[in-house]
Amino acid sequence: IPELRKKIIFTLFILLIYRVGNVIPVPYIDVATLTSYFDSVLSTTILGLYNAMSGSALSQAKVFALGIQPYINASIIIQLLCIAIPYLERLSKEGGEEGKKKLARISRYTTLGLSLLMGWAYYMMILNAHNQYVAQGAAGLLTASGFLSAVVIILTFTAGSCLVMWLGEQIDKDGIGNGISMILFAGIISRIPEQVGSMISGLAAGTLKWYLALLLVIGVLLLLVVIVFITNSERRIPVQYAKRVVGRKMYGGQSTHLPIKVNMSGVLPVIFAQSIASLPGTVMAFTGTPEGGFWGFMNKWFFSSTSVIYMVVYFFLIIGFSYFYSTIQFNPIEIANNMKKNGGFIPGFRPGKPTADFIAKVINKITLFGAIYLAFVALLPIILGAIIKDNTLAIGGTSVIIVVGVALETVKALEAQMLMRHYKGFLE
Repeated sequence: IPELRKKIIFTLFILLIYRVGNVIPVPYIDVATLTSYFDSVLSTTILGLYNAMSGSALSQAKVFALGIQPYINASIIIQLLCIAIPYLERLSKEGGEEGKKKLARISRYTTLGLSLLMGWAYYMMILNAHNQYVAQGAAGLLTASGFLSAVVIILTFTAGSCLVMWLGEQIDKDGIGNGISMILFAGIISRIPEQVGSMISGLAAGTLKWYLALLLVIGVLLLLVVIVFITNSERRIPVQYAKRVVGRKMYGGQSTHLPIKVNMSGVLPVIFAQSIASLPGTVMAFTGTPEGGFWGFMNKWFFSSTSVIYMVVYFFLIIGFSYFYSTIQFNPIEIANNMKKNGGFIPGFRPGKPTADFIAKVINKITLFGAIYLAFVALLPIILGAIIKDNTLAIGGTSVIIVVGVALETVKALEAQMLMRHYKGFLE
């Protein structure tokens, strides 16, 4: 199919540009020293998750180091503000195509602001680490420090992030799948060859036992099966529409269903839970706080990724954020009112409040199951990592959810394109 082939080639070309940007280093930064600092200090913080999503570009200070994260954060902020600010709510619900364009423009400006802020924070973190290294008589992380080098580093990170946002929008416009998802997908799978290589070298050197490697492979396969199954799972509430006569025609009378996905909030609860759970380590990294202080104590005993307390806190945070996102995405009263306006009802329940109460009850049950599934997927790699003594596995569950979700989404997009192409239609 020529149109589909063009879209696939265009998407691959955009992803190639993204990967090229991930190997161009930012000036004035010593990449080797930064990488070792990242592996020893930052791998268990939220920056470890961002590093996995950027394909290790963050730990190596590449042009696209910030990746798509500022754009994702901006989109989430605008989505939440649409609930809180009436003007944005009107744009999203009643603005039509023009409203969507305005919201997209606001998201772009927010992305620019967040990119500047994150670029400045990242530079301050590198500068703090650089000063610590120099004080100890070691080589620093910066090859040149001063106002000019700071401006160049921060603006390079900002420009890279804005370019990644533009690349994602081009995939949305002329490519296949969701632009943000495809860029995240490319960043995460680019780390697979490196991880497989380190596992093979570990087996060859004897530092990794064969049965632990086998346990890891089985764990990953189990995760894949569970994620694919749950991602495609949904609870279907039967809905019946009453017959009504308009003029000489009869409308309605058909039976349909209201689909509610088991994991309706995707990977966002895990990302937010990990952000809060790794807060002490992140604060220490950005501010250069010594390990003996309050944050160091909290990080060691409560928020270390191998700590039982950390796992319990992480578990409850994921469940809490899952419920938070389900309440944002689904409004049972609004769904019940829309069904009532269109002559629809759930068999066995009166239209109006009884229907809304039933939908709310179903959503609460499904959200709990979806939250426990997310917690299982997020915690399994941490437990495996504690057994194998490998900290890099702590972010594995999040990465696998994103990769599998994007792969399934892209397959559906391809099937939809082929269905459109082969549908005969009424013209023939």
